[in-house]
Amino acid sequence: MQALIKDGKSATCDRWAPVQAEAEQAPAGHIATLSQWQALADKRDSAVQIEPGEGIEPLLEHLDALELVAVSFPVFTDGRGFSYGRELRERGYRGELRAVGHFLPDQVYYLRRCGFDAFQFADESRLEEGLRQYQVFSDAYQASIDQPLPLFRRRA
Repeated sequence: MQALIKDGKSATCDRWAPVQAEAEQAPAGHIATLSQWQALADKRDSAVQIEPGEGIEPLLEHLDALELVAVSFPVFTDGRGFSYGRELRERGYRGELRAVGHFLPDQVYYLRRCGFDAFQFADESRLEEGLRQYQVFSDAYQASIDQPLPLFRRRA
């Protein structure tokens, strides 16, 4: 089981196994690909991984049923996952939102501002720096998913 950051802490225990993309159906306890998830008859308490370019539209009518949405970052320069996270939170998704793959520890704080609450690095050696980056700033000026009011409104 690969280590991850959940709610600002290192975690090695996770009830979800990684995606098995080559399988027609997601094995029990595994995160499903979008096509595997769409084939599920019962989507309650399910987990799905979104790849860049797939979009979140298929998930929107099932947000309450999803326990986990993993957003794949195949390369650190692909920023579509930031938008997916923000849009999922704006549309009302309250479950675990996990960034998985090749993102940088420096991006953890910004991913968190977009609504992500779990982070699974492709390179597990980045976990410690990711934890440090999780709290790199004590406050933010701009409004975002994690703080809807800008600083000047909070000071008034």
